[in-house]
Amino acid sequence: MILTLSLALQNLLTYSVNLADNLMLGAYSETALSGSALCNQIQFLLQMLVVGAGEGAVVLGSQYWGKKDLQPIPHIIGAAIRFGGAMAAVMFLVVLLFPAQVLGLLTNDQAVIAEGVKYLQIICFTYVIFTVTNILTASLRSIGIVKIGYMISFSTLCINICLNYCLIYGHFGFPRLGIRGAAVATLISRCVELGIVVWYLKYREHLLNLSFKKLLHIDTSYIRDYKKVSLPVLFNQAQWGVAQMVQTGILGHMGAAAIAANSIATIVFQILSVVAYGAASASGITVGRTIGEGNNHKLRELVHTLQVLFLAIGVVSGALIFLARTPILSLYNISAEAHNLAMQFMLILAITTVGTSYQMACDNGIIRGGGDTKFSMKLNAVSMWCIVVPLSAIAAFALHWPPVAVFFLLKWDQLYKAIPVIIRLRSWKWVKKVTRPDAPPAPVQAT
Repeated sequence: MILTLSLALQNLLTYSVNLADNLMLGAYSETALSGSALCNQIQFLLQMLVVGAGEGAVVLGSQYWGKKDLQPIPHIIGAAIRFGGAMAAVMFLVVLLFPAQVLGLLTNDQAVIAEGVKYLQIICFTYVIFTVTNILTASLRSIGIVKIGYMISFSTLCINICLNYCLIYGHFGFPRLGIRGAAVATLISRCVELGIVVWYLKYREHLLNLSFKKLLHIDTSYIRDYKKVSLPVLFNQAQWGVAQMVQTGILGHMGAAAIAANSIATIVFQILSVVAYGAASASGITVGRTIGEGNNHKLRELVHTLQVLFLAIGVVSGALIFLARTPILSLYNISAEAHNLAMQFMLILAITTVGTSYQMACDNGIIRGGGDTKFSMKLNAVSMWCIVVPLSAIAAFALHWPPVAVFFLLKWDQLYKAIPVIIRLRSWKWVKKVTRPDAPPAPVQAT
């Protein structure tokens, strides 16, 4: 529970940064808000790729941690940084060279694209920095080190709010940069984040004793182990990120009001569902460690308790989203159409978040933490590309249904995916040891 709340607090601080951007740009201009929302979908794709690269290190690292064998972990982290860094570099080049073309895939509103390009040309320089920082912090989570996440997220929140206020509106003698100001603020925040991680690894982390030398000169035999665990997760996260961009593109072609409403509803959902995502991350680490310890009786009790916890979190999170709709929307300077759509979108999310909190946490937490990284990939491939995206596209472009109906079709998978997840959990076929059986134990040093 402590680990869950710790990760929930970190997620809350992280999403609060997005909310601050959202509120300040929403008060500045609805077009700027819509432009940044499209750019954030590209950031979301990167984030999903980074999660995929980092989760391979978390799954392997937590099981080695359970065996009290820490020697392989720096090699696994080095492999994760190589994979994640390469993907971030490719995305940086594509976005830097073709910003308007990339945004044109998400909307046909030229005013929104123009604002988005201003933001994207600056924010793309954060991609590699963001990737390295997040893979390092995710890897440290696998051995129970979470406090570095608070330091990073809190610093980013403070810096972002202050710089947004100065650079978006031109206060205290700073230039009035509008949407560019929000991008500059985020770039500076990301640089500070990386600086904090480097400082922490050098002066405060004494369990793994990570260094640039250890991360650069790794035992390449561990890359094979990492790829076996990580590639299914990476593929799953990549298809999820692409699917979210496709969903944004579907709504984006239904008008700027739909883009703005989707952006607001999504941020509110992220803020108010942080405990669910924290529980998923914490359960993955705890389940992996328990499997590494070889304690099957404890594992069964743990899985039962976690399922009840996930469902309770979902009910509470849904109620909070429903109650927060009116007070949060009163903070935005948006059109009546966008306001009404946001109210309807958040009502849908209040319902579907119950399913999200249960099935997502069971899937990405328990099942993935147990070593089964392929189930989620297969489930999401069928659900997203055979059901959600085709039905939503038909509803939007062939049947011309209203945005609220299309939005529901984009989110209803969060409810029905609970059925295959329950079946998989009860089969216990997801329990897989992914560590090397002959790995020599190493003493764990006190921090």
